[in-house]
Amino acid sequence: MLDIAVRTENWQKHVRVSEDTLRDLALRIGGDGDRFLVVQRIPDIPDEFIQVWHEDGGGYQLEHRAGGPERHFVTEGGDAQKVAAVMTRWARRETAWDRGLGWKPADLPLPEPVPEPDAEVRAVLEERVRELLRCGYDDRERLAETAEEYLVDGEVRPVTRAQAAALVDRLWLARVAESADWEGVTDPERISAAFEALDGAGITARENFTCCRNCGTAEIGGEGGADARGFVYFHSQCTEGAANGGPLFLLYGGFDGTAQSAAEVGREVTEALRGQGLTVEWDGSPESSIQVTGLDWRKRLTG
Repeated sequence: MLDIAVRTENWQKHVRVSEDTLRDLALRIGGDGDRFLVVQRIPDIPDEFIQVWHEDGGGYQLEHRAGGPERHFVTEGGDAQKVAAVMTRWARRETAWDRGLGWKPADLPLPEPVPEPDAEVRAVLEERVRELLRCGYDDRERLAETAEEYLVDGEVRPVTRAQAAALVDRLWLARVAESADWEGVTDPERISAAFEALDGAGITARENFTCCRNCGTAEIGGEGGADARGFVYFHSQCTEGAANGGPLFLLYGGFDGTAQSAAEVGREVTEALRGQGLTVEWDGSPESSIQVTGLDWRKRLTG
């Protein structure tokens, strides 16, 4: 798998795809509403990406950026196979991945300087953004939106979107640097592995799903396939609790609404988590929550 995230015009996001999948995505684009791919590294690094635009009947425009606007380059021509090969070399960080493509500067204007927010406002926003970075599920765009809106009071908007984005990028890069020293599989990755296995076994499993229990319970039924027997999820408040050193509370049940099916789902969930080496507390009652305890919450950022 390539350590990249691919976004498309039709709002799809593909994380850690194979070379074959990247090639298929490049071959697919061209129709209305599906004319470009934007490829970012994992973890996402601000102002570092490669992207392609193609419309049926036309050629391919390939761009890459490795810093500010002065490091944004563009080339045209080629076909989907060539584009996919270039993107793959970029994703692998191959030496001279951009060879022989006739890159030209995009000649983009330099952005206006972004003033620092008020010191008190900045301190409050930094605290909130750091909390969300510890949780690890939001990308830079979502974090910037949260920071921009966090202190809004009626018509009073303490920071602009540019100020919010600059603050987020600074803290994001600090978190990426911090996580570079992490070794091995982390506890959130073990949870993800357990949830992936459960999802493949007919139990709809979602991480950081919705904002609260009411919303999660109302929406989880629309997440799984027709053969799903039950569900397990944790919402964003549960995530924050675990990221702050507490247990991770899991909500679960059977789609037929019976206590028996809920208990069966609970047993499968606890077995899957324990199979990943996690500590789980559950008394076996379908009326009790499942808690994953003793977590070292180090979630690597994706973006």
